[in-house]
Amino acid sequence: MLVVNIFFGINMSVSKDLLNGTLSPIGLNGMRFLFGAVAFWICSLFFPEKIEKKDFGILLLGALLGLVTNQILFVQGLAKTSPIDASIISTSLPIITMLLAAFMIKEPITWVKALGVLTGASGALYLVYTAQHETSGSSSLAGDLLCFGSSISFALYLVVTKKLNQKYSPITMMKWMFLFASIAFLPFCYADIASTKFIEFSPKSWSLLAFVLVCATFIPYLLIPVGQRRLRPTTVAMYNYIQPVVATILAIYWGLDKFGATKAVAAALVFTGVFIVTRSKSRADIEAESRKKKSWK
Repeated sequence: MLVVNIFFGINMSVSKDLLNGTLSPIGLNGMRFLFGAVAFWICSLFFPEKIEKKDFGILLLGALLGLVTNQILFVQGLAKTSPIDASIISTSLPIITMLLAAFMIKEPITWVKALGVLTGASGALYLVYTAQHETSGSSSLAGDLLCFGSSISFALYLVVTKKLNQKYSPITMMKWMFLFASIAFLPFCYADIASTKFIEFSPKSWSLLAFVLVCATFIPYLLIPVGQRRLRPTTVAMYNYIQPVVATILAIYWGLDKFGATKAVAAALVFTGVFIVTRSKSRADIEAESRKKKSWK
C-alpha cells in the first residue's frame, strides 16, 4: 500500500502534465483500461483461475465503479483542478468508505468515527468552497467536485468487491474488471485515441505515458487487493497520507501549483479527520472487547 500511494501521488502531477495538450482525458482513460486488460490477461496465462458464474455480476459492477466511473471522474476532475486539490480530496476516501460500510455491511459508527467524519468533511468542503475564489486559476469547483465523486465511486468499489477479494487472486479479478471496463468505455474513447498524434510525442511524453500505464495503473491495481487481504481497512487508509505529500512536493517542484494557506488549512482538517477515523474501533474490535468482558465476568 505504501508503493501504491507513492505511485498515485506521483500520478497526480504526471497525469496533469499529460493532459496539458498531449492527451485528452477520455483518451488517457481508454489507454489505461486497454493496457490494463492486455497486461492482466497476459499475466493470467501463468496463473489460471476459474470464476463462478454468480460472481461475474459483481466483477462487472466493480469494473464500472472502481475503474470506469472512478477513473473518468478523476481524470476529468484533474484536468480542471490542481494536483494538490485532487490529492487532498483523495484523502477523504477512508471517511467515505467508513460511511458506506456502516450503511451496507453494518459497520458501527462510534462517536470517535463521527468526530473524524465531521473534521475531514469540513476540510473537503472548505477546499471546494475556496476553490471558487482562487486567483491562480489552477483550481475549480467543478474539478474538485469531480475528484470527490471519484472518491465516492472507489469507496463503493471497495465495499462491493470485499468478499470477492478474499475469494480470487488479484490477477484474476483485475483481468475481468479491466476487460469489462475496456468494452464499456471503448465506444467513447476510440475517436480520441485514434486522433492522438503519437508520432509527435516527445521522449518526455512517452516516459510520462509509460509511467501512467505501468506504475499508476498495472502495479497499483495489482497490489491494492494484496494489501486489502493482509491489512485492516484502518491501516490501509493511513497510507493515503502519502498521496498529498508526494503530489504536493512534485507539483511545487515542477511549477504546476503553489501551496498556500488555504490548501494548508484544508489539508490539516482532512488529515486530522482521517487520522481520527483510523484510530477508532472497528466492529471486530468492539465484538472482541465485548467477549473479553464477558469472559472476565
